[in-house]
Amino acid sequence: MLSFPPSVRVYVRVEPTDMRGSFDRLEQVARHVMELDPLSGHLLVFLNRRRTLVRCLYWDRNGFVLVSKRLTKGTFTLPTQQDRGVLEVEAAELLMMLEGIDLRGARRRPRWKPSPRRSPSELRQ
Repeated sequence: MLSFPPSVRVYVRVEPTDMRGSFDRLEQVARHVMELDPLSGHLLVFLNRRRTLVRCLYWDRNGFVLVSKRLTKGTFTLPTQQDRGVLEVEAAELLMMLEGIDLRGARRRPRWKPSPRRSPSELRQ
């Protein structure tokens, strides 16, 4: 099971990626195609054309870590329908995608958000 701190962002490349390469090839795709810094510590996710293979690349202070998962049956589905570019997802969404859960029909419930800080003069009114 993968677990990351809340500060780690997850970026999924929507277009298929050539998976014949490894660390260096995915780093170049991240840098030049996705226009992201692979040394940022964020998780970069790549899918093959058939969406049966996913690779996750991230930097952990000493070097790159590459995690792969290949399905023997079925395909990975992205949480939203987007044809081009890079999709930012939450770590929980990625984990559900890796487990084979289709999130396209899922609805996000409203979450609590802290109210903006008000000045003392606004509180007296």
